[in-house]
Amino acid sequence: MLNIDYIIDNDKEVIEKLKAKGFDIDIDEIKIYSHDRKTIIKAKEDLAFQKNQISDKFKSTKNDQDKKKLRDDSQKIEKLISENKEKLESVELQLKNILLQLPNIPDRSVPVGDQSENQILKSWGTPIDNNIDHSDFFMKSLLIDSEAGVNLAKSRFTVMRGDLVKLQRALISFMLDFHLHNGYTEYYLPYLVNSDSLIGTGQLPKFKDDLFSIVDEDLYLIPTGEVPLTGLYKNKIINLNDLPIKMTSHTPCFRSEAGSYGKDTKGIIRQHQFEKVEIVQIVEPEKAEESLEDILQSAESILESLNLPYRRVLLASGDTGFSASKTVDLEVWLPGQKSYREISSCSIFTDFQSRRLNIKYKDKDNKKCFPFTLNGSALAIGRTLIALIENHTRDNVLHIPQDLQSFYGADIIKL
Repeated sequence: MLNIDYIIDNDKEVIEKLKAKGFDIDIDEIKIYSHDRKTIIKAKEDLAFQKNQISDKFKSTKNDQDKKKLRDDSQKIEKLISENKEKLESVELQLKNILLQLPNIPDRSVPVGDQSENQILKSWGTPIDNNIDHSDFFMKSLLIDSEAGVNLAKSRFTVMRGDLVKLQRALISFMLDFHLHNGYTEYYLPYLVNSDSLIGTGQLPKFKDDLFSIVDEDLYLIPTGEVPLTGLYKNKIINLNDLPIKMTSHTPCFRSEAGSYGKDTKGIIRQHQFEKVEIVQIVEPEKAEESLEDILQSAESILESLNLPYRRVLLASGDTGFSASKTVDLEVWLPGQKSYREISSCSIFTDFQSRRLNIKYKDKDNKKCFPFTLNGSALAIGRTLIALIENHTRDNVLHIPQDLQSFYGADIIKL
């Protein structure tokens, strides 16, 4: 959530920045509600003062007639206070609903424009021309059964078996152990969260159509581990010495993929249910860029350990997500598609999420401040499986990278 005082005090800048994200903001509407709110709060304070005056007079008054009048006056004030409270709640709710619709402001370092303005910052490894398409490979090897997924659920669900499941489990353990070694704390999390958690991280109300919800319950299947990990600190005050907070978790992720009809229908590029290892940091604002680099290097180190060519891409404003102020994607080379595809998205959210979740920390002057939150995929498991198969299969043999062999228990998979 954006700071309303910042919006009003920097209205021209906010209009321009949000327009770069494709969002037109009505500053005048926000100013009207903000003014109404301040007026109602002032009236609330005046009424409270009057009530206190009546109470003081009542204590010193002995005349019954005067006391009756004071009681009547007090009751009138109480009624006005009640009406004022309802007005304040209504205005604050309308103002909150407006603010919840506003995306985060893009960082100054973010190029303005759509995805054509994305900037490649770095490339690693040499893309190979390997004539292996993971979707064809899975059909022949029978390690994935899409028809069974449809039979059990619907399209974009799949059933995996045998060596592929074992390889997936090895990747999850490999990634989690890497993050634990680098100072992250591992969590096991609920796969269902309430609406407050999703509002807090920016999935609601904006992306309601992308979520799977439970009928007659305020519960949703998580779209990413970022939601429960960041939500762990909802309504908490963090000591300065406890920052940075570094968390990781493996979770399934559930997305309806609204608006993706016809895209990536072959294989397991785009699924309703997929596995991911997530890393989240909560930091002091001035440490945000340093922390983003730490997250990127964590994800990149895994890709390099697996000998998978990738590139680092800074997203332009129009391609940057709703809650993020800055996002750097890691794209892995997929020979089957002869292109790079996103395998990790690493973002700075500034205080956008911490305001919505009411996460604060005490600075060196013991002042309560909103920390910055960051997250990154490290990595998306399904796409890592695809990259391994398409980059490391030769003559129907998948060669397991050396750093992964001890987790898998062998150096090859015969297909």
